[in-house]
Amino acid sequence: MNEQGTKDQTVSGHPSPGGERPVYILAVETSCDETSVSIVRDGQEILANVVSSQIETHQRFGGVVPEVASRKHVESITWILAEALEKAGLRPDQLSAVAVTQGPGLVGSLLVGMVAAKAFACAMELPLIGVHHIAGHIYANQLVHQLKYPLMALVVSGGHTELVFVESEGRFRIIGQTRDDAAGEAYDKVARALKLPYPGGPHIDRLAHEATEAVTLPRAWLEPDSYDFSFSGLKSAVLAVLNQAGMKGIALEPSAVARGFQDSVIDVLVEKSLRAVEAFGAKQLLLAGGVAANKGLRARLEARCAEAGVPLLAPPLSLCTDNAAMIAAAAFLKYRRGQFAPFDMKAEPLLKLEAWSV
Repeated sequence: MNEQGTKDQTVSGHPSPGGERPVYILAVETSCDETSVSIVRDGQEILANVVSSQIETHQRFGGVVPEVASRKHVESITWILAEALEKAGLRPDQLSAVAVTQGPGLVGSLLVGMVAAKAFACAMELPLIGVHHIAGHIYANQLVHQLKYPLMALVVSGGHTELVFVESEGRFRIIGQTRDDAAGEAYDKVARALKLPYPGGPHIDRLAHEATEAVTLPRAWLEPDSYDFSFSGLKSAVLAVLNQAGMKGIALEPSAVARGFQDSVIDVLVEKSLRAVEAFGAKQLLLAGGVAANKGLRARLEARCAEAGVPLLAPPLSLCTDNAAMIAAAAFLKYRRGQFAPFDMKAEPLLKLEAWSV
């Protein structure tokens, strides 16, 4: 048994962990509204990373509709699997294992990926690896950087805002997290108030950079020693500013509101991250998650990390949003230790990161 209580499996005819043969992991990611299949060699070299986005489908609703997302995954997963194999130039019998996002995420979306991965692994007699979605975001950095432990990871996405201390490879400890809205969720809600298209993050970021002034908004620092985050009050403050301006007949410049909002979010994310790096003696700060693509956040983190002498690692924009390459990278940690999942593994929409540690 491994630490998660699942049986370690070995499959004859395939390379064992630590062997000299290349390890090819096919990974499936369907936690929200991207359908993705990737093939990664030895946990670092991306041979294929096919991503099908549903943004255009969900734009008309102003956000992700879970039932629609699940149906789109069903429509896409088979051809995306075939395309990933074709792009990688591999036959199914050359693969070493199949990985899939186990959680967290939308349960219907997770189930589609889980069933597809299980069916493929069973048909090809390959071991199965369940992966935590946030572990994937963190280890997306391993695809382009050399990680040095201990490290601190700032995970910022539509559903998550967390500071994760990674003491050693695959050992996670959440030291701070959002108490209400995730940063990406707050971006989308503010964008909706400004009548901007979904997803709102890129539009807020663009407007903030175009602004010549900023509306003054509060910073939610919480308790002096807290690494937690809170963005619900900031969102409410933005709505209050817009409502008051409307009642007074004042036309607020959307770019000024966007910049005020973004400055408030970034100030808190950056300062708490740097404080955590110092307190925990981290050798690197990793940026991860969909909001890691935000230019304002990247620029401020780069400046502050340079001042503090802390190396900042961030994946390219293509690996910030949900993709299966990051799932394969995290799965490689389990593969090397022979920590494979049973075929009755369940999708867990509330899967805890610490529980997934290798």
